[in-house]
Amino acid sequence: MKMKINTLMASLVVASASLLGSMNAWADEWFVLSTQTLNAANPSATIKSEGGRWDKDVKKVKVSAEGADVEISNLVLEWDNRKDDSMPNLGVIKSGGETAAADAPGRKGRLLGVQVQYKILGGAKTATLKVWGYD
Repeated sequence: MKMKINTLMASLVVASASLLGSMNAWADEWFVLSTQTLNAANPSATIKSEGGRWDKDVKKVKVSAEGADVEISNLVLEWDNRKDDSMPNLGVIKSGGETAAADAPGRKGRLLGVQVQYKILGGAKTATLKVWGYD
């Protein structure tokens, strides 16, 4: 009887450890919240977060550029039920590069969207800006 209990306990410990390991691998990864094509003729854009309410809950946010270098003169993170974060003079994001990650307010925040004032460099007509969330 004692042998059966020990075997059962060992099986439970192994199952719990594997479940916790798979849950840890499932969480905490970067994902694209939204993508917007920027046009050189426009100086600003509003990028809304895609997905449902839970998809927008993030711990950190970063922005990446593709297709051309983009100079960001102002970036505003619009949070739900929190004060918006304004980040002036972020500088140039090289094509294929990204900004440093910014922490969400509190442990997690719901990002509604991003307002960006920009200039596309190098004579390019368009660039793609991606907003990334970390959860």
